[in-house]
Amino acid sequence: MSKKAWIFQGGWDGHEPKQTSARFGKLLEKHGYEVEITDNHEKADSLDDLLKLDLIVAAWTMGEMKRERSQNIAKAVGAGVGLAGVHGGMCDAFRQDTEWQFMTGGQWVSHPGGDGVEYMVRVNHGSSPITEGLEDFMVSSEHYYLHIDPAIETLATTRFPSVAYYHISNKPVDMPVAWTKFWGNGRVFYTSLGHHDDVFDKSPSAQTLIERGMVWAGEGKAFALERGLTTDRFENKAKMY
Repeated sequence: MSKKAWIFQGGWDGHEPKQTSARFGKLLEKHGYEVEITDNHEKADSLDDLLKLDLIVAAWTMGEMKRERSQNIAKAVGAGVGLAGVHGGMCDAFRQDTEWQFMTGGQWVSHPGGDGVEYMVRVNHGSSPITEGLEDFMVSSEHYYLHIDPAIETLATTRFPSVAYYHISNKPVDMPVAWTKFWGNGRVFYTSLGHHDDVFDKSPSAQTLIERGMVWAGEGKAFALERGLTTDRFENKAKMY
């Protein structure tokens, strides 16, 4: 039985959601996924439908999502469905939704210098299969400054500041570029690379990160089922709403 992925695309067109979604769909199909791409969030009206998925990929910059849909995605990911995305398509989506930010692990706040900033991505080599064999690489794109969850597992970083902006008055910092985290039984992967679709052609390691990250996130549901993990300990969260 093939795995199932849902990619929802939209929001600000400047991030080329249709192009990136098509790319991600083809990458997933290489790994045996049946991929559905939609221009809306309507699939999230049904928690039962979401629970049939192995992976959700977000490609929707800014905009809004109905609270009920956002809650259903959070519950599905908590139950083991993977979540992955890039750039503003996941971590600058639904700015008023703090639960979304909590689940995804970060929120974009600035890209000093705008597009075309050249910077180094430094790969952290550890236990993650996502970065295995990857070397540091250069990128010419937006240099994302994010507010992040301190619980994330950082896979790659970049050094700030690289251009003159208000933040240069502070100490240099290593900003995460790619990370993983868990949301209940669900695996979450994010990379800040992907302002335009051609970033993945110009910096092939960026494509390797998202390809491996999506596959890793999509394996979480099977992992949880095989080990008999349940969501019982998370159920009381629903009572908060």
